[in-house]
Amino acid sequence: MRVALRAPHLYQSLRAFCLAAFAVERGAEVPFAFEEHPTRDGPSLYEYRPLVRGFLEGQAPSLRRLPDARNAIDDLRGEPAAAIFAHAHAGLGDSRDDALFRTILLPTLAAVAERCGGFDWHDDAFDAAYAEIERSLFGTARSYAAVAPLVGLSAGAAVELGADIRVRAAVPGEVASLWPEALGLMPPEFGRDVDRLCVLELARELDASEGEPPDAAGELADAVTALRLATAGAIAAGPVVFERLDFRPLRVSPLLPIAATQPRGEATRLDAVRGRLAADLRERLTLADSDRSLAEALDRWELSLFAEEPFRSGQVHDALDALLGGGDGPWAAALRAAVLLGEKGKARAELLETLRAERAGRRARDAVRRALVETLLHGDRQGLVHALDETLLGLRPRPATVLAASAA
Repeated sequence: MRVALRAPHLYQSLRAFCLAAFAVERGAEVPFAFEEHPTRDGPSLYEYRPLVRGFLEGQAPSLRRLPDARNAIDDLRGEPAAAIFAHAHAGLGDSRDDALFRTILLPTLAAVAERCGGFDWHDDAFDAAYAEIERSLFGTARSYAAVAPLVGLSAGAAVELGADIRVRAAVPGEVASLWPEALGLMPPEFGRDVDRLCVLELARELDASEGEPPDAAGELADAVTALRLATAGAIAAGPVVFERLDFRPLRVSPLLPIAATQPRGEATRLDAVRGRLAADLRERLTLADSDRSLAEALDRWELSLFAEEPFRSGQVHDALDALLGGGDGPWAAALRAAVLLGEKGKARAELLETLRAERAGRRARDAVRRALVETLLHGDRQGLVHALDETLLGLRPRPATVLAASAA
């Protein structure tokens, strides 16, 4: 095929690198993976997949030392559009040059080898792979996506969580096609169990001038927190995030441990109503950036999901104190939460007794979760504390709540 070149010097240097690498690897036997694609309603499908990328990763040190690799990297350093690939690996210990090698040179070589079916050179295979590089580097926009496996949650349809984040069904092979080594990075039984069929995805169009990828690990971790708050389910994502740019592998990033660890409890189902609630909560989690007490309450509640007694009860009580104590201590926090969550006097009295108990049982833990939800949706934690005090004094009705109070 013929390509209209935007950067002839880059075409020549990348071609020279690939030719040199093919000369080194000619005759090499590329391993294959016997890959299983589970299906929900029928037998599994199986596929032989050549592990070209994994094979080349093993040869990377020797390929990196090729003179043609040095020349290609020098040309890439002169292209501002290539900066995003280097920045993607800045926090992983790679130098800028190493990052360009691993995110552009090595994937380009792998794409050529896959099209050639090995290391017998075909010009058309290189031209097709290079055309994708030019579209990525010199296009007006870039298609970025980050995907993390999701466990503890099922959904009948895609659910939008805002900020280009969604929960959707996993597509068989979508990760393995770009990361053949991904099988060892997926949660156990992913793709088989009903609560392990979805992914959490951040998909965003980036301006061509953007030199850094989004903080997908941080954004998806916030989405996990919002889902836990909205559903009370034992939800986790990861343990890694697979990031791609223009359908090319960009990096594999670790998700924050608190989001990647599945808490004890039951799986849950996400419907449209709770999806909207999770979207609202995800957006309002930024309130914790300027409210240290709210941030502490969120952290301690989420840590309580993983703690054993007596530490779990301690985290729950401390979370409630940070949230609604207002400097007046745990008793005041429990009283305010009882008024916030209880519809009538009897329900409030029972909630107060539950929240003041030395051991925080399931009902107390869920009450703190609901109090966090109400506080985030109210938008002003200190203002809510003041309003609850006025309710206790009979000066105003109870503040409006979003979640239905329950005595269960």
